[in-house]
Amino acid sequence: MNNISNITNEEILAETQRFIVKVYGWMSFALIVTGLVAIWTVSNPDIIEIIVNTKLIFFILIISEFLLVAYLVGWIMKMTSQTATLIFILYSVLNGLTLSIVFLIFTKESIASTFFITAGTFAIMSIYGYFTKNDLTTLGNLCIMGLIGLILASLINYFILDQTLYWISTYAGILIFIGLIAYDTQKIKKINIIGNEGTDEDKKEAIIGALTLYLDFINLFLRLLRLFGRRK
Repeated sequence: MNNISNITNEEILAETQRFIVKVYGWMSFALIVTGLVAIWTVSNPDIIEIIVNTKLIFFILIISEFLLVAYLVGWIMKMTSQTATLIFILYSVLNGLTLSIVFLIFTKESIASTFFITAGTFAIMSIYGYFTKNDLTTLGNLCIMGLIGLILASLINYFILDQTLYWISTYAGILIFIGLIAYDTQKIKKINIIGNEGTDEDKKEAIIGALTLYLDFINLFLRLLRLFGRRK
């Protein structure tokens, strides 16, 4: 690590801003990849039919996504930045395959409008998380606990199919991920190590930050789609 004792506050701020730009750049790239793959998948009837009608294939995709995220988060410091980038891109591709089914359920217009609503909400909360002087750790801990409860509720509702629980989890999920966007933005800003710009570690920090915000964005989008999406 470089000696940072002689780095001025202006230089620290500039390096932090460049790091955040890299994070958002990778996140945006992954969202574009996911969107393009989803559109391509739904435009190929044979492929979308396999994903929709073959439960085994769909569950293999879901499990593969989970394993890729777990591997990336758990072992990123032991891999090269090139490997981390490849895993991140592969995850966004697989996510595009599974998310293609939303085009079969909702109209393209409502998907587009919900995407812009999500993008606007994300931008507001991320800006708040970046600039606020308040420590958002307590908010983040509450949201993480809420997320655990949300996952359990979703698993239960997968079997019982209760409409009340469905809508409770929808509204709770929206609030949880709105809070996580602000918290994760602040956390990502803090994890940047000043003085290692351009190193392999710096690139991996940007990838893991981009993955975190990408997951926040996708999960918020899917829950807002439940509210604003118009079914075909």
